[in-house]
Amino acid sequence: MADRLTVEDLLARVPLFRDCDTPHLRKIEHLMTTLAAPAGKVLTTEGEPGQEFIIVLEGEVEVRHGDHVIATRGPGEYFGEIALLDNRPRTATVVAKTPVTIEVLNRAEFGSLLAEFPDLAAQIMATMAQRLQELDAEG
Repeated sequence: MADRLTVEDLLARVPLFRDCDTPHLRKIEHLMTTLAAPAGKVLTTEGEPGQEFIIVLEGEVEVRHGDHVIATRGPGEYFGEIALLDNRPRTATVVAKTPVTIEVLNRAEFGSLLAEFPDLAAQIMATMAQRLQELDAEG
């Protein structure tokens, strides 16, 4: 598909990575793992500590709060970015609505990235601080 976005393109849309340059985005992409999950697979569980950031490449997921579906996310959408830097419990459960292909970046891989590129750490920390303030204001 000529119009299909690359993982690098999708990462550039994520607020956490919006100030990253192309070499940094490529490094992040290299650290990510592509996984396939069947419909019904729980990808994250509300209340549990978050350990990874996920981008949906193909298929759809449902975002559930308690027993209610609060959103459906599809290709190019993401969740869990806060989990990379903050040990907050997940605010929702995410379940594959259809078979999905996802890209996953876990906290340990992300930590190695920040150790390798300290300048990137400063950029991301500034963005993250702003995002956490917004979350605290919402909650």
